[in-house]
Amino acid sequence: DMSKVAVVYWSASGNTEVMAGAVAEGAKEKGAETSVLFCSAFSADMVDQYDAIAFGCPAMGAEVLEEAEFEPMFSSCKSKLGGKRVALFGSYGWGTGDWMRSWEEECGDVGINLVCDSVICNEMPDEDGLAACRALGAAVAG
Repeated sequence: DMSKVAVVYWSASGNTEVMAGAVAEGAKEKGAETSVLFCSAFSADMVDQYDAIAFGCPAMGAEVLEEAEFEPMFSSCKSKLGGKRVALFGSYGWGTGDWMRSWEEECGDVGINLVCDSVICNEMPDEDGLAACRALGAAVAG
């Protein structure tokens, strides 16, 4: 049966949005039915419609998830992600990627299955970054 993949992201400058598009390409190449959704269009009651979800959010402020829209949406979904294939991605402009390590730990603490290494890109993804995003999409599609 065709797997259903959601790519759920937040982006301000467009870098994480470009990454989301590449993640979706990778999932589609694996034959998955793929939806790309800005985080405000996604909610916990939609989790069950998908086999796999790739979440994308850039580093904000002191290396945290975007707090107005993305973090509340992700927090509301966390408890429902246990049986799903999940992957994380996002861009950063400074620092060392601490926000992604914290996010991965948060997922591990509630038993979320991260199916592949997360992808982080500094600013706008280059060709290697886009290739890594496509590979993440393929991995989450199964």
